[in-house]
Amino acid sequence: MSDEILIIDKDTSHAKALGIYLERKRMEAYMASTCEDAIVLFDNISAEIVLADPGLPDMEMIFLLKRIKATHPKLQIIVMVTPDQFDHAMAELKHDAVHYLMKPVKSTALDMALYQAKSWISLNSRLKANEKKLKTFRHTQNLFQQLFDEVPCYISVQDKQFRLTATNKMFKKDFGDEIGSHCYAVYKHRGSPCQECPVADTFEDERPHTTEEVVTSKSGDQYNVITWTAPIRNGDGEITQVMEMSTNITQIRQLQDHLTSLGLMIGSMSHGVKGMLTALDGGIYQLETGLEKRDKERTDRAFGQVKQITGRIRKMVLEILYYAKSRELRYQSIDIAEMADKVVGDAMAIAAKNGVRLEANISPSMGFVDVDPTWLQAALVNFVENAIDACTYDRSKEDHIVKFDAFEIAEDRICFIIQDNGMGMDQETREKMFTLFFTSKGSQGTGLGLFIANRVIRWHDGSINVESEPKKGSRFQICLPKFKPDQSKMIDIPGKGLEIEKNEADNKK
Repeated sequence: MSDEILIIDKDTSHAKALGIYLERKRMEAYMASTCEDAIVLFDNISAEIVLADPGLPDMEMIFLLKRIKATHPKLQIIVMVTPDQFDHAMAELKHDAVHYLMKPVKSTALDMALYQAKSWISLNSRLKANEKKLKTFRHTQNLFQQLFDEVPCYISVQDKQFRLTATNKMFKKDFGDEIGSHCYAVYKHRGSPCQECPVADTFEDERPHTTEEVVTSKSGDQYNVITWTAPIRNGDGEITQVMEMSTNITQIRQLQDHLTSLGLMIGSMSHGVKGMLTALDGGIYQLETGLEKRDKERTDRAFGQVKQITGRIRKMVLEILYYAKSRELRYQSIDIAEMADKVVGDAMAIAAKNGVRLEANISPSMGFVDVDPTWLQAALVNFVENAIDACTYDRSKEDHIVKFDAFEIAEDRICFIIQDNGMGMDQETREKMFTLFFTSKGSQGTGLGLFIANRVIRWHDGSINVESEPKKGSRFQICLPKFKPDQSKMIDIPGKGLEIEKNEADNKK
């Protein structure tokens, strides 16, 4: 801080007396009696304090002080005036002056005014230093924010209630910008925390954790992610938040799935195949003995068993072949009402066996539709059988029903609705139901049926809308175009997506 002070006073002898007093205070005093002298001196010294008599009623000095204050806002102005000019001076300069003194100036009042001016100068100096530090801090903060946003993974910060307090750009893009929402609601659409939560583990033991999860984006897409957590501590070293970083490994998992799933699938199905073959041997034996003894009831029962077992074997083999081999859809123009009747016929026996009523409402005027009948019929049967299973596993009701409707909604579009009053599904199950190897049937399911059925509908350029509520039932609406698209789709292995083959002429060639 400079110890220079500029004294402006028309009374030069008074100014000199003040100068001597201030020099005793170890300040270097400069004196000016006119505005012109004041301007010259002010431009050539580094004074931070001005002690001035505005020379009222002449306004020239007032204008000069205002101009200097405007160009040097940190300058501290101390005004000294006669009592009769005191109010006038305050009215003109207002807050531009840090202090007002009455002439004759008392030493105590001048000392207080100087102390106040120096305090303001010191405060401004500290503010300037802090502004510089703050600017550096903001620059560093911006760099960290850029790093936080641009890292190619999902980053969120969560409190002890698993509420999101910060998310990066990639997270906002795929999961939304919902600060304050629960992590488990945003990631998995759950109503309660996950049973195995790495964030909860980090809060508990104060260590990083990693896990692999399946999460659902705001658009409904499911991603495989590897998640890491890290504690965030306050100034006292206490963990107040946890940072969670997740890397999308969906494509890697899809490629790995196809390399390993055939072996896993065959291994998991081997016991089931063995059991079905054993049951088939038993059915054949019963059939042979029934024929030998001419026992019609026994023969019919054995034939039904053989037919049921061969149907199950056929379905399993088709699923394996479907999953193992890619091929182009083989379109045919078929009477869709006849195919819908076959779907109901195929599912009627299993519905009756499980005590489920199967009702069909098939419009006879839908006409012909271009589809791959083998795959489409198998897919529709799969949806109907899953509806029957949902009723079979439901113990909350005595009467169960599955409805199958087929109708035309436009000249170029048909729809199938499969509706049941079975056990229903929660949101998490609905979102995972078409995922490879996901099943809610335990050992009774392979996790292939709905996965394959969904892909068959998609390959026909169709859509599936699912509505379901636990303990109330489910409703599947499947809509398809009536006519073959210009380009045919390749039934492809998971992980590669849908490949558009060459046009029909090239395929024929």
